[in-house]
Amino acid sequence: MAAPEVKSFSPEEAQQIIFHLQQPAVFTNMSDGWPALRWTAEKLSDCLHKLIRFRLGRNEETNTPLFETQCSYVEATLEHFLLWTQGQKEGDVGPFCEYPKSEYWAYADYKYIALLFQDQPAMFEDVKWSQFGFEGRNGRESTLWIGSEGANTPCHLDSYGCNLVLQVQGRKRWHLFPPEDTPHLYPTRIPFEESSVFSQLDVLHPDLRRFPGFHGARAHIVTLQPGQVLYVPQHWWHYVESLDPITVSVNSWIEMEEDDVARVGEAVTKAVVCAFKRDENPEDWLNPTEEGVASHDENMQCVNLAVRACAQRQRGSCHRNLTRHPGDSRTLKRDSTGQVRKNSNLFTDSAPFSIPFGPHLIPVCCQQETKKDLEVKPSTNCDVKSQEACTVSSDAAQRTSAVRLQQDKYECSDQCTARDGAVLTSKISVEDYEEPMHSTISTNDLLDCLLHPDIITRVTELLLERHTGSGRAMARS
Repeated sequence: MAAPEVKSFSPEEAQQIIFHLQQPAVFTNMSDGWPALRWTAEKLSDCLHKLIRFRLGRNEETNTPLFETQCSYVEATLEHFLLWTQGQKEGDVGPFCEYPKSEYWAYADYKYIALLFQDQPAMFEDVKWSQFGFEGRNGRESTLWIGSEGANTPCHLDSYGCNLVLQVQGRKRWHLFPPEDTPHLYPTRIPFEESSVFSQLDVLHPDLRRFPGFHGARAHIVTLQPGQVLYVPQHWWHYVESLDPITVSVNSWIEMEEDDVARVGEAVTKAVVCAFKRDENPEDWLNPTEEGVASHDENMQCVNLAVRACAQRQRGSCHRNLTRHPGDSRTLKRDSTGQVRKNSNLFTDSAPFSIPFGPHLIPVCCQQETKKDLEVKPSTNCDVKSQEACTVSSDAAQRTSAVRLQQDKYECSDQCTARDGAVLTSKISVEDYEEPMHSTISTNDLLDCLLHPDIITRVTELLLERHTGSGRAMARS
């Protein structure tokens, strides 16, 4: 009889760690023994014969993000996908035959496991998020991601919840940025997808003349290995790329009480986007994951429902806080944005909690703090094994350093101009002066301003204040 798997943290300990973490971190052995670790693309191909939608993009550097509205799509089986990644003949790869493997990557992303395996519900039990303290959560509340080398998602943040990601096959590199870096990442809601705020720039090859503020962004980079679980805190930006010929991962978004407020903001955003873009081709601005364009009446109904639900939930929270027993040890934690983060299922002691970083829990550190030696030292008490398992690989750090060098080049150019400004001014004549060029403001430019996260946050506060009369504090609770 095999000995039971021994985890480094109990479910209660893991949940408490997640509750206190204020940066991304990797759990190195919490998935040991999960049947889902056998979910390689080859194994899944044996039990999943239905057509799956794959997104395809070119392997090229353009200094701009490749949004999903700009990708090609095919409906194919996993068998077709596997043969395509192996370079098989055109007749064997189905619809992939029109996309040379040397020029394209393919990604079956964001696939609901509950739908993929609705006729095989036993598969749900292969994913065991309950071992992180979320009782009853398994594959039914998870999504599956299968990609080829180079497959990626544009840099974005998720409006709802925090994220747990299990890497099953191959490696994926995550580029993460804290919520405070939002101004440096130039947020946009075009293309529109509910719950996703995209960045306008390519974080790997940034156009620093167009987006100079990116030099202030603080990249946290991790290469996630099979068997590891990455925790992504709420509202952290992330760009994800597949490094190996085939990658498979499973994730689950964990709901949070702040989601009530976020749903109001998302409803407002959708109403505004649809009102401004209703006369344009949806294929140009609506993400393929969205189910068509709703009418203004439908969108306003969603706004009202979200406001009422949020106000009702917050009134209930206020009542619970007022009637809470003095001995209740529940605490409210502030996240990295300074906002209170609550989860009624999480309990903490009044004593300070120390995150147990070490070989079994490794923080994803900021590259600006580690680029000198191109490696991360998770903590002073980590052993050699934990450093070998460190979440930031040297090649990722080198790539970040290369980006920094490019940024420094532009900064140096600006500094040189400023330093020699007196000399340069004396050489510039009236004839040499050129009026700055102003491009025409587009609808998308206007929407980027109207739907900036800071603006939506304030609009949400005003709507809740109007509906409840209890002011800004409630909207931020």
